[in-house]
Amino acid sequence: MSNNPSSPPATHDAEVIVVGAGPVGLTTGCALRHHGIDCLILEERTEVQATSRANNLWARPQELLAGIGLRDALAARAYPIRLVNFFMNGTPTTPIPIDEVASPYPQVLYSGQDVIETTLIGAFADRGGRMARGRKVVAVAQDEDGVTVTLRRGEDGPEETLRGRYLVAADGARSTVRPLLGLDFEPVRFEGRMNRQVDARLSWRRSLEPDQLWFFYYERGFCGVMPVWGGYHRLFFLGDDAGVPDRDPTLAEIQALAREVTGDETLTLTDPQWLTHSRFQYGVSPAYARGRIFLAGDAGHLSLPIGGQGMNAGLHDAVEIAWRLAMTLRGEAAPVVLDSYDAERGGEHARLSGQQAKGFRRTVYRGPVTDAALGLAAKAVPGLGALLQGTDDLQQLAVRYPDSPLNEDHLGGLAHPLQRGPAPGDRAPEAEVTQAGETTSLFRLLTNPDGVTTGWTLLCFDGRSATSSPSLRAAIEAVAPWRCVRPRLVLAGPSIEAGTVPVLSDLDGKAHGAYGLEGQPAVLLVRPDGHIAFRDAADRPDRLDAYCRRVFGPRI
Repeated sequence: MSNNPSSPPATHDAEVIVVGAGPVGLTTGCALRHHGIDCLILEERTEVQATSRANNLWARPQELLAGIGLRDALAARAYPIRLVNFFMNGTPTTPIPIDEVASPYPQVLYSGQDVIETTLIGAFADRGGRMARGRKVVAVAQDEDGVTVTLRRGEDGPEETLRGRYLVAADGARSTVRPLLGLDFEPVRFEGRMNRQVDARLSWRRSLEPDQLWFFYYERGFCGVMPVWGGYHRLFFLGDDAGVPDRDPTLAEIQALAREVTGDETLTLTDPQWLTHSRFQYGVSPAYARGRIFLAGDAGHLSLPIGGQGMNAGLHDAVEIAWRLAMTLRGEAAPVVLDSYDAERGGEHARLSGQQAKGFRRTVYRGPVTDAALGLAAKAVPGLGALLQGTDDLQQLAVRYPDSPLNEDHLGGLAHPLQRGPAPGDRAPEAEVTQAGETTSLFRLLTNPDGVTTGWTLLCFDGRSATSSPSLRAAIEAVAPWRCVRPRLVLAGPSIEAGTVPVLSDLDGKAHGAYGLEGQPAVLLVRPDGHIAFRDAADRPDRLDAYCRRVFGPRI
């Protein structure tokens, strides 16, 4: 990365204080260090949590983790999944090949939260991050220059204060920071349903290869079987709590239920690592920011166990707040950049929460009439299982920010009714291009462009036009004052040179097609997180200049 690590000013103990050392807090810390920002993580626990709660990484979060150099280390201790199998009352539905998505990381990874945390702790230390365990936050106060955190060491230990420029609360569903900010919420509860769960060694007649998942819809319930790192499997049962003891299940109870639900009388569970039970509630904080304090992960929402979306959504938060804080602390961003975090992530969590609640109701409140109808449809409806869970985008590739204050679009609306392709707020799609005669991925050229960790990429498409050269050069000249903007020429027509700007050949039109720009010279500005921010015709550098002034501040 091109940014030198920064040190906190004498009046602050850290530039950013992160509360919570779970996967989201650790990822936030690692991302900040990736951007060269001084960071201190505070954690109440004295040791890594031994049990594994969240344990999967979908494609889009993997893309974000790759952008901050974490994905490969996590993948090295995870099982890649290729297939999801669904059964409706014993009848198989169409399996879902989970890895058939347009991403460099199509296979979902299954590991364990304890393994993920341990890996991230090592990465954070390697990046020079600082962590203090055994510290409980008891108060926060902020002013125009920073945030003061009051801590207590241990249960009855002394109090101390620390000060940072900003604070990120990633301290989980029982967050101590959220209510201190007036951002608490009343959860919505699902009555009459319970989850019972075990992590244990599994023997059964189906495959033990950790490359697929199984989900079973049974009468008034839903079961999942999935790998956990180290040769273990997780079995969970979301179902009616009538007649079920309100306590953690025994191994014998779970095994008997598993044999009934899976139809495998040989299924055997041994060496349990974790037996637990829980009930269900969900909700979202009314805001994800208050001044200099930001919420991330479960600190801002209670997530339902549908589709394994909770931790993954929190990883989005971690990456999204880190690059905004980095740009702000380095004086590279106007206030709208940091302000956009609340608008984007708060809105996305509200959308996801509604989607999960809908899927949860479909899954665990099914009656006999619904079951009968679904049983008849099971063999005819592809992707039935994904639809039942409330989404056909388990991989989170469709996460978008259509109402972001960072968006500006001059190619959509009534002026361009036939314009296709991704718009501002959408994830920039992957595409194959050629550079210096070698086939490469467009994604590789969007992430940390030219070594700038918070770099924005200006994609200059010639639209296969032989006369686009002056307009594209003018657009490149327009962004020159802002060092964080890194241009790339994407050429389907004649070759163009523009100094040291990388040239990407697209003679086959794969990139132009992915972005809906055949026949139209255009420029797109892509943010550090891979989402499109600005889109316009190539011949309007004045509007590009005005956008940069609004988002990055005056010309330097």
